[in-house]
Amino acid sequence: MAQVSIQINGRDYLIACEDGEEKHLTFLADYVNRQVDGLVESVGQVGEARLLLMASLMVADELAEASQELEELKAGGEIAGGTAGEPVAPVDLAKLTQRIEDIAARLESA
Repeated sequence: MAQVSIQINGRDYLIACEDGEEKHLTFLADYVNRQVDGLVESVGQVGEARLLLMASLMVADELAEASQELEELKAGGEIAGGTAGEPVAPVDLAKLTQRIEDIAARLESA
């Protein structure tokens, strides 16, 4: 089992992960850290737990929105904000489906 040192909000954490997953874990930590940095700019340092909770909720909201778009596409709808109301091509739907499933799997295993 590998270990990765990550930094969130200026604080170091040593996280265990499966061998070969180090780069992906670092990517995820960087993403979360960017969310936290954005929150710090907006609301200031309101405590580590509160910042991590807020960042978690933001990421969950992004995932929920992507899942909702996927369900709409599966039902024959269109992605909100699409170009000129044109439906998304089936190839795009397959790519979007795989992307969302990959994100969900990574979040479940993180």
